[in-house]
Amino acid sequence: MTLRLYYHPLSSFCQKVLTALYENDTPFEGEVVNFMDPKEDAAFRKMWPLRKFPILRDETRDKLVPESTTIIEYLDLHFPGRTRFVPADPDLAWGTRFWDRFLDLYVHVPMQKIVTDRLRPKGSNDGFGVDQAKETLATAYDLLDEHMAGGEWVNGVDFSVADCAAAAPLRFADMQVPIGGRKNLAAYLERLKARPSFARVWKEAEPFLAMVPQ
Repeated sequence: MTLRLYYHPLSSFCQKVLTALYENDTPFEGEVVNFMDPKEDAAFRKMWPLRKFPILRDETRDKLVPESTTIIEYLDLHFPGRTRFVPADPDLAWGTRFWDRFLDLYVHVPMQKIVTDRLRPKGSNDGFGVDQAKETLATAYDLLDEHMAGGEWVNGVDFSVADCAAAAPLRFADMQVPIGGRKNLAAYLERLKARPSFARVWKEAEPFLAMVPQ
């Protein structure tokens, strides 16, 4: 097997990459990492000292590829399939990369702040930081709701890396801070849920969803 993905099914950034892999039926071996196991944690740290997943190992090319967006662009370059995650047109590619970055920074990151704060030991919570995250998330919802009035997918043309970036964090975020009456964004989330690639990712995550605080 050429490709090996180190990941966890519940991680939203891992789900981003899994969506891309399943979208193009890209063959790979998955290795679930349990950071609670000292041996697995140490082995992962040896590969990637920053201890952030996912990471992709291309054994044929002897390349270690960290970071979800970088992994998806690597797949687009070396393992292309029916879905092109970054369009060939330079202007469309620029816009796609912008929305990928937007979703990571203003949906993904604040969503994780809200979730992880609820997992902190009592007395160590960051109420101020959570309030800031909720404000950022609400603003991002509004901008996305306005943007999604213009098309089916984020870049306005085709399913892309930006939609891979949107699927998991929007679904998790809606569990924490409901999208509510933002009809365009809500409809977009339903399209993401119905996308076979992401539906498969979410199905695989279901056994772990009880770990997500409500």
